[in-house]
Amino acid sequence: MELAFYLASAIAVASTFRVITHTNPVHALLYLIVSLLAVSMCFFALGAPFAGALEIIVYAGAIMVLFVFVVMMLNLGPAVAEQEAKWLTPGVWIGPGLLSLLLLAELLYVLFGNSTGALIQGTQVDAKAVGVSLFGPYLLAVELASMLLLAALVAAYHLGRQEAKE
Repeated sequence: MELAFYLASAIAVASTFRVITHTNPVHALLYLIVSLLAVSMCFFALGAPFAGALEIIVYAGAIMVLFVFVVMMLNLGPAVAEQEAKWLTPGVWIGPGLLSLLLLAELLYVLFGNSTGALIQGTQVDAKAVGVSLFGPYLLAVELASMLLLAALVAAYHLGRQEAKE
């Protein structure tokens, strides 16, 4: 029954390899999202649905928002938009689409094929345990990380903004 875990980890390794080897950033981003979804499927297969949901919400969602912000901040123009439209031909979506379809079939098998919802038996991690762990002994580290992210946000705004023309 550990086949789903090994399949998801193989998809994660293959799509991460495609992220590293692609020269086009848009194609690499597609494979990065598939890789993050595969890691989330590994968490689901291990019996940690909260960690899997956090992986999808935080990483896959944040990567997409970051990519949109970078495109908006660069304000590239119509020539680059035309080049990007040429890069995103329907053939580009075949690889990530097939891997995502395989992950969806695996997720449906894990959710409806097994009575416990976990392929590898163990203790389940719920939201309360994660909250107690983060805001208990690691409270200072979480707060320092939030301050670091705030400083990075302010620096990115000041570096990316256009000076007002007089």
